[in-house]
Amino acid sequence: MKNTVWYDCFLDALFERFPKKTQLVEALMDLLHIEREAAYRRLRNHVPFSIHEIVKISSAWNISLDEITGNSSGKTSFLMQPIDYVNPSKQEIRFLQHIVQSINNLKDFHDTELLYICNKLPRQLLAGYGFLNQFHLFKWMYNYGNEKKPVPFGQVIISEEMLQLTADYHKAIKSVHNTNFIFDRMIFDHLVSDICYFHSIKMITDEEKELIKKDLFALLDYLLDVATHGCYPETKNKVNLYISDLKVDTNYSYISTNRLNICSVHVFDKYEIYTLNTEMAVNLKLWMQLKKRTSIQISEVDNRSRVEFFTKQQQIVDML
Repeated sequence: MKNTVWYDCFLDALFERFPKKTQLVEALMDLLHIEREAAYRRLRNHVPFSIHEIVKISSAWNISLDEITGNSSGKTSFLMQPIDYVNPSKQEIRFLQHIVQSINNLKDFHDTELLYICNKLPRQLLAGYGFLNQFHLFKWMYNYGNEKKPVPFGQVIISEEMLQLTADYHKAIKSVHNTNFIFDRMIFDHLVSDICYFHSIKMITDEEKELIKKDLFALLDYLLDVATHGCYPETKNKVNLYISDLKVDTNYSYISTNRLNICSVHVFDKYEIYTLNTEMAVNLKLWMQLKKRTSIQISEVDNRSRVEFFTKQQQIVDML
């Protein structure tokens, strides 16, 4: 087994998930309940992973065995990595740290492009604002949490570790050299409507609503700065901001380099399904690029449309 090409590809996939061997060893120890030396022996190819272990790893880390072995079913596999954002396991924390590190590594690739089409404010932007980020988590818990009794906004506790990871993610995402956002015109209407709903059923207090409102105004000021100058003020990396003339049904995105294409469809507020399938990634990238045809660019150019859009959003937020 250990001399076959697909097995080498499987090992490569493990190191793509955890580039540092020490992190990979720790993750294997947790997942397979094996000793440290046993994990090293498997990675050194002295002892092969058992079929049971390969299946368990592939399932837990969303590694497609079909793509590794070259066996095509004619279908495209989409993967999802569920995360407990309230009480994450050590493995989930390491996965999130891996995501942040992977994004940081992209700063060395000037051809990297991120395109995000959304009818909800994306995590890249929410992560920079404490009360907006808390509302995002609160809404996720309310809709999809396992709690028997809904937890009010004020009782949502985010650990220091998760707060740091969120801050690291928010900083890392600005290292991408080229970013495009295409917003649904109603994106702030939807968010304000959600906040008003939870306020009306007493899950958000008057004081908490004002703190979220303050964050929303701060985000609008920041986005106006980004749109005016066409870049993130912190890194000067390029940002194009578009407003869609047609309704956006859900959030979806791709991140692309000359070495890698990953396309994602965002579901259940904080999850995403994604594919590394080359053909599907190319198609999704093309479809997303075509969305620009029915959108207006308001970054740098078209000052009138930019002022009109942000003035309207400020009026919407002011209604809170």
